[in-house]
Amino acid sequence: MTEALSDISSTSQVTVAIAAKPRGQDALLLRPARTQGQIIWGKFIRHKAAVISAVILLILAVLCFGAPLFAPYPFDAIDLRNARQAPSFAHLMGTDDLGRDVFTRILYGGRISLMVGIFAAMFSTIIGATVGAISGYYGGLIDNALMRFTEVMIAIPTLPLLIIISSYARASVPVIVLVIGVLSWMATARIVRSSVHSTKRQDFVLGARSIGCRTPSIIGRHIIPNVMGPIIVGATLGVGSAIIVESSLSFLGLGISPPTPTWGNMLQDSQATMASKPWLTLFPGLAILITVLCINFLGEGLHDALDPTVRN
Repeated sequence: MTEALSDISSTSQVTVAIAAKPRGQDALLLRPARTQGQIIWGKFIRHKAAVISAVILLILAVLCFGAPLFAPYPFDAIDLRNARQAPSFAHLMGTDDLGRDVFTRILYGGRISLMVGIFAAMFSTIIGATVGAISGYYGGLIDNALMRFTEVMIAIPTLPLLIIISSYARASVPVIVLVIGVLSWMATARIVRSSVHSTKRQDFVLGARSIGCRTPSIIGRHIIPNVMGPIIVGATLGVGSAIIVESSLSFLGLGISPPTPTWGNMLQDSQATMASKPWLTLFPGLAILITVLCINFLGEGLHDALDPTVRN
């Protein structure tokens, strides 16, 4: 009798436990709601290529901007006795025509290339976001005028114009950032214009107008924060484009002048020995390739993370 009561008691406890356990939609309702930041972070970390690219870019940025700490030699230290040496323990990436350490110059050159890419992308994003926001919000004649101007700028071949401007302007980091930024804002403007055009019809914007908020406040405080996704993605991809443009200008001899190293002018210096001393071309080329690829993967990951249509 005692054993039977014990079995009945155990069975009832299991039944109560099963009944108490939430199932299906009830279990989902009991889960704590995730914040928007947690949702974005969760989608981003599932993009493995973007996470790996972010880690590589972080390591590269630390090495380049901390070049005085990590570089084994001064970037302009000439040692003619060890000129054109192959990679070794003393010189991990070999030496160039003047005996300068290639690894050291890669790090110092990365500082210039990354600075140009980051600041040029920031400058072009600010211009593009401003033009796109004004055009999308006001519409009508202002929209038509700004979009026709944007289309004219898109039709202008960028690289030949950059070559012409750089040939007359003294090449320096601020000048190159200014030139690249002024000639690369158009894609951002069109994307932001489209996003603002749809966002301005939302209820929260109509509510802000109804309580008397001024137009700059509506655009800056209510519309722009809700279209930051396309802006961030465009700015990220713009860094890679700016690095390629700066490297192209330096390769053509119109960028930062030696002895200050950049990845582009390192490629230019190695043209004559490209076949016999391949490491002089290989390592700067790989630096550009890896950096731009990682930036593009990072931009793709941010696009998926910030896109509300992508499932969590």
